Amino acid sequence: MKNIIRISLILAALSLAAACAKDYMETAPESAESPATIFATTDNCNLAINGMCKMMTTQYWSQQGLNGEGTIKTWYGNFGNDLQRCNQTGWAALWNHTYNEQVNSSYLCYPWYYYYKIISNANQVIENVDNAEGTEGERAFIKAQALTFRAHSYTMLMQLYAYRWQDSNNGSANGVALRLNSDTNEDGSYDIPLSTQAECYAQIYKDCDEAISLFKSCGKDRDADEFYKPNLNVAYAVKTRAALVREDWATAAACAPEARKGHPLMSKSQYMDGGFSDENDEWIWGVYESQDQTIYYYSFFAYQASNASSSMQRTYPLAISKELYDQIPTTDARRKMWLEPTEAEAKELNAAGRSTKTLYKRAFAEYGDKLYSTSLVYQYMQFKFLATFMPGGGSFNIYRSAEMYLAEAEAKCHLGQDASAQALLNELKEVKLYRRVDLWGEGFDWYDYKRWNEPIVRKNKAQGGNFNDAFAVTINVEDGNRWTWKIPRNETDYNKLISLE
Repeated sequence: MKNIIRISLILAALSLAAACAKDYMETAPESAESPATIFATTDNCNLAINGMCKMMTTQYWSQQGLNGEGTIKTWYGNFGNDLQRCNQTGWAALWNHTYNEQVNSSYLCYPWYYYYKIISNANQVIENVDNAEGTEGERAFIKAQALTFRAHSYTMLMQLYAYRWQDSNNGSANGVALRLNSDTNEDGSYDIPLSTQAECYAQIYKDCDEAISLFKSCGKDRDADEFYKPNLNVAYAVKTRAALVREDWATAAACAPEARKGHPLMSKSQYMDGGFSDENDEWIWGVYESQDQTIYYYSFFAYQASNASSSMQRTYPLAISKELYDQIPTTDARRKMWLEPTEAEAKELNAAGRSTKTLYKRAFAEYGDKLYSTSLVYQYMQFKFLATFMPGGGSFNIYRSAEMYLAEAEAKCHLGQDASAQALLNELKEVKLYRRVDLWGEGFDWYDYKRWNEPIVRKNKAQGGNFNDAFAVTINVEDGNRWTWKIPRNETDYNKLISLE
């Protein structure tokens, strides 16, 4: 597993420049060596794949909270309808989606920078691996992994920077820039127009299909402990998620079962105690962070784990929406993953929902092993995410089988295959509700509400909810550029074929 840490000159040669620099979209190697030399062997190409895995848990821009893939979950996916960071009112503008059209904002720029960084590295592997010294199976396997990285990156970019599929006029609206190679134009520029949504999803499908074909023919798979590397299941999972966003129900229903093959759902004990920071069989693809290569307070769990020693988590823990919690059946064991106050305990809470009395004592009595010793206690705070080392480190999943079950069930409901969908729901029950509950905190909330075309309606205590007044807002489906982040100025300043709208 520690091979992921072997970041050498190969990775340095592939990395993009800093996001706000003049050469923002520069993708040419910084090394004096040619790509043919850098990618001379499949061993070198495999190091490049390791490097892309490491990019998913890397500190960026010297800004706390920017940690790779975890940031996409924490800042973009989770800031939806069902989760809040208790009393962290300084983040209200971000929580309430007021940055979607601020083209100079780092919040708007970061996902674009991060995913095109991965895409650039994937492109160079795809372009060069066919000529690398090694076996045909090795070359095919590495190319399939790079194609899967690229497809995942474009899927995430489309969710953020493109309108809902139902708002796209059947795919004719703008998507994102399809950068599919590392070559510059004849004038030395990287200028490229936005492709349509239909073109973008066609490319994602093409990458996934080619990756699937190569994975099947290469005779290789990742090692048992390499959950952080793409393989055949991951390629199917990426295509499933893309198809769901694309409202291509037949493709989602067909790919989801393939994605979850060999990845049974977690046991109850795994789910309730560490299954979201300790890699297990349900994880299809994840991010690996080791203690000897931690990024400390930048780490994903420094922002998500109830037991983290980081000031962010000790002071502002995550909590579930009371309205969502109240819809979870009383017989569902998952209710224990959040701190529900009794009627008497609710009366002791301060205006922000914090306890220093009975609920505080009960929290440490019942969940003491999942709390840091100086953590503040709030109603409905979570114990789903746990750091495996301090101040907030650990591995986390990107795709897992539950998402695939839910995607298939949702797709089959749209296809009118009610009987088949019901069979799946025997495990995961009502699709939308149990998607919200089961995937809570894993970075789906905002994306799901966007594609469902449903408003975010957060309620404060007076309205029957538990959101801080600063977060208790309604975000209508047409607000914030229809929930679509605009193209960053960093791109439009150096790409003359894309303009600010």
